[in-house]
Amino acid sequence: MCGLLGTFTNSQPGESLARMEAGLELLRHRGPDDHGLEKIRIGGAFLFLGHTRLSIIDLSSGAHQPMRSADGRYTIVFNGEVYNYRELRVELLSLGEAVLGDSDTTVLLACWARWGIACLSKLRGMFAFCVYDKVENTLTCVRDAFGIKPFYYRPDPCGFIFASELPVMLQLVPQRPYMDFQSAYDYLVWGRYEEMESTFYDGISRLMPGHYLIVDLGKNKCAKQTRWWWPSTVEKANTSFESAVEEMRELFLDSIRLHLRSDVPVGAALSGGVDSSAIVCAMRYLEPDRPIHTFSYLAPGSSVDEGKWAGLVNDYVGAIAHSASGSGEGFASDLDELIRVQGEPVGSSSIYAQRTVYRMAREAGVTVVLDGQGADELLAGYSGYPAAYLQSLIQCRRYSEIVPFLHKWAGWPDRGIKEAVRALGSALIPHKMTGLAYSALGRNPIPEWLIRSELEQVDVRMSRPQVAQSSSGCLGRCLVNNLRWSLTDGGLQMLLRHGDRNSMCWSIESRVPFLNPDIAEFTLSLPESYLLSPEGETKRVFRAAMRGIVPDVILDRKDKIGFATPQIDWIRSCPKSVDRWLEYAEEIPFLNASRIQAESIQVMSGKKPMTSAFWRLINFCRWAELTLGGKH
Repeated sequence: MCGLLGTFTNSQPGESLARMEAGLELLRHRGPDDHGLEKIRIGGAFLFLGHTRLSIIDLSSGAHQPMRSADGRYTIVFNGEVYNYRELRVELLSLGEAVLGDSDTTVLLACWARWGIACLSKLRGMFAFCVYDKVENTLTCVRDAFGIKPFYYRPDPCGFIFASELPVMLQLVPQRPYMDFQSAYDYLVWGRYEEMESTFYDGISRLMPGHYLIVDLGKNKCAKQTRWWWPSTVEKANTSFESAVEEMRELFLDSIRLHLRSDVPVGAALSGGVDSSAIVCAMRYLEPDRPIHTFSYLAPGSSVDEGKWAGLVNDYVGAIAHSASGSGEGFASDLDELIRVQGEPVGSSSIYAQRTVYRMAREAGVTVVLDGQGADELLAGYSGYPAAYLQSLIQCRRYSEIVPFLHKWAGWPDRGIKEAVRALGSALIPHKMTGLAYSALGRNPIPEWLIRSELEQVDVRMSRPQVAQSSSGCLGRCLVNNLRWSLTDGGLQMLLRHGDRNSMCWSIESRVPFLNPDIAEFTLSLPESYLLSPEGETKRVFRAAMRGIVPDVILDRKDKIGFATPQIDWIRSCPKSVDRWLEYAEEIPFLNASRIQAESIQVMSGKKPMTSAFWRLINFCRWAELTLGGKH
């Protein structure tokens, strides 16, 4: 796990070098064990490639980066892990390729030299990397299938800039960019972020999951992003539930095996839910004698506390358990650092709990932590994506199944008849008609504290951001189409960004074994009822696959909490801090500060509910002040 950055410039190489050196310092937390910087002259221009290294596989200096191929044609900077590097090394050697060294980076570079872009489908891991080709005079930037590892870039008339984190991008660009108003609007109104190429900074883009980008250095031309991974959602014929259970178990255990490959200690984040518990129990199942460190965030006395469940799993596997909790005061004092680490606004305070978990791992001397992120998007978790499931029933004219499904689905915790009716409405009303539906109900999704005229002046699109067209593709496959979108373009991207920054700020490598292309391609080929049962059970096939590995009492859980915090209580416990955070609204042209103040009084006094939109407003104002200052 590492950090990478680079600059291609046709002017002022001395200034670019100074910025690169400063950028390396900003990335030191992503790679405290080693760093490298290479300057490559290309005609009258210069390419700078930088790297910071967190040593996980092959702790020797032989894995130093930037790394050149044996023939000198390719130079790579690579962030992440290729877990199946041993198998790929054997394949390369059988083809007569020379693979020097024992790191996954040397294997990746040899794969690139042998197969080029075609090697990406062979990789099992998480990665963002950039390869300079001296012969073609190109720079190829690549991001893994799910976007686990970050990659930001900015093309401009004078060259091309890229880095692993936004604060480093801000260091590399000559002038600090302005705020991207469209991204700000989509976040504040709809709670959507990380779903598009654009970031909160105008002109700085993110390389999307499963995409690559080629820069022609001779012409200083940046091509459009190209998708290299897009799993099929066609249903595999004649797959019995029993055979699906067996294959699911085999794929998951194989993924855990790969993710345990490390030359440093490995632990696991444990919430007590099905996903994290399955990882911990699978670790014990595969390696009966391995010392297992688990890290849990607890909220004693709160409805979101999962201490009982985490304790049950720790006892079951004989884990070395570590736990921590938080408070409103601690949250308020740490918020600024949390925002700086993330680089952009976030959706909830749960990432504060996540950051605490990784800090515990750091203090315990555990460098790699396995995490259950992605299981919900992979296996129809959360509440099961009921609207998409209903759309499939409607498309296939299985109308008689709709009412029984809704009745049973509504009986689970945190659901109900109201939520069931809402799901049915979402299934019946096309996404692009939701704005009209809001109007028909007399509801305006745009808060009164937003000044529409200011946003209209800069052509901000007021409609709801588009999501996957779940009705497209194969008939009756709306649920898996929705899951595919969630995995590759949707809500998972927010969670992966949170996890990457929260772990790397403590120099911890977070691994997510559910996010394996083999598992994704398998689950997206299953009958939808194997994922969300007609009785409303989520992750149906996975729960069945884990019988005998995970305690039944965990697999039979119907609620979902995760690393949740008592966010409402925390925010209401620090009114002076909230007032201070919201003061910066006066400096943002499209925010009405007086209306925000009135809203805050109502919310903090309990006269109005504490909504997620209010938290986003707080977070946004604080982020804008800390990162942009007066530049909007």
